[in-house]
Amino acid sequence: MAHFASTPERSGSPGGNLRWVVCVLLFFSVAINYLDRLVLAILKQDLSRELGWSDSDYGWIAAAFSFAYAFGYLIGGRLMDHWGVKRGLPIFVTLWSCAAVAHGACAWIGVDERFEASFPWFSLTELGIVTVTMSMPMTAAGFMLARIALGLTQGGNFPGAIKAVAEWYPVKERALATGLFNAGTNAGAILCPIGVPLLYANFGWQATFYVTGATGFLWVVAWWFVYETPEKHPRLSASERAYIRSGQPAVEETKVRVPWLSLLRYRAVWAYVIASILAGPAWGFYQFFVPDFLGKRFGMPTQEVGVWTAVFFAVAMIGGVLGGWLAGRLIGMGWSVNGARKTALLACALAVVPVFFAPFAGTVWLAVLIVGIAGSAHQGWSANLFSIVSDTMPKETISSVVGLGGFVAYFTGGFVNGITGEILERTGSYVSVFAYFSGMYVLSLLVIQILVPRLGERKGGTS
Repeated sequence: MAHFASTPERSGSPGGNLRWVVCVLLFFSVAINYLDRLVLAILKQDLSRELGWSDSDYGWIAAAFSFAYAFGYLIGGRLMDHWGVKRGLPIFVTLWSCAAVAHGACAWIGVDERFEASFPWFSLTELGIVTVTMSMPMTAAGFMLARIALGLTQGGNFPGAIKAVAEWYPVKERALATGLFNAGTNAGAILCPIGVPLLYANFGWQATFYVTGATGFLWVVAWWFVYETPEKHPRLSASERAYIRSGQPAVEETKVRVPWLSLLRYRAVWAYVIASILAGPAWGFYQFFVPDFLGKRFGMPTQEVGVWTAVFFAVAMIGGVLGGWLAGRLIGMGWSVNGARKTALLACALAVVPVFFAPFAGTVWLAVLIVGIAGSAHQGWSANLFSIVSDTMPKETISSVVGLGGFVAYFTGGFVNGITGEILERTGSYVSVFAYFSGMYVLSLLVIQILVPRLGERKGGTS
């Protein structure tokens, strides 16, 4: 079993910056991940018009991605621990790029064809499980299949990236590195609403999916030429390698295979999982519904919605970096890991609360600012929540734990997205959804404090 030092050792000069080159690669992997993921959200109004989709149809498509991404996250995390980052990440990027390209093939489906199926679902009105018959255009069903493939294959990206950060960074830099590469989500999300409407206007929606999906293949080539583990990298200086090792928790060299169920012995895992259930679905909601919220609330066309959506993600990008920087800065000032992480989490949780007022904003810039601050806080929250895993868990379990948290977050998000579509179909209002998310982060932090009152003070199985 791995053993951990309670605090990282003091280290000297890094003696190089190759670890930040790795961070750049991770940045672009998540940027491409989000570019491929968000194309559908930007084109939602146009595809709904061209292909005859309702709000409920779109809600089911978004739910299908979330459910698939949940399982992809869970399986991807486990496979990443098994394969290693060098081999695992390019496999997943290649597969999801193929799935992204496959969205364009839905153009071959007849617009008038329909799909029907029955299954159990939780009813808000009856507060129980009822049998629901789904009837939607076959084009929507085709997009559901493509989204399922995309979700299953994109799930390995974040567990792999967190594992790479744990390998390449000392504890005090992990939240910053996580925030920096996680900013790639916003870079992809900014590029998508700006570039996708232009591609759509000039080449149509099919070509838009083909072009955006193909970008992942370019990243795979760069990864194979640049990446290697710190122990084997031929261009890593001895001083930077020593800097990385000196700032990491001490672990035994023997590789231990940890059974999945044994992860539930760790209170930190339960804290991470519950926080993922409560607050995790918020980001999926922002991805799939913010463009629609802005378009409907202010009556804007696709290109204008794209610009304001890009502004939202630009604001959100700031939080991941600031949240990671804040924790690292506090640790550098002599704060404990416990105090630094939880202070950063509290600041992020409080910044989300005003999102309740977004549907009541009188101007588009005010609505985007309110939701953007909430999205920014979510990114900062995620950077520190991910870092709690690497702070508390054995190295060989990190991707599996991150994968488990992603699974529960996106599985819950599947229900949230489906229910959101039904709410919009019936009420046309986003008020209840924004109200729900406004308090979930504070509640999550309370759970974390109860389950893990002192980060880094325990060694071994139940810390």
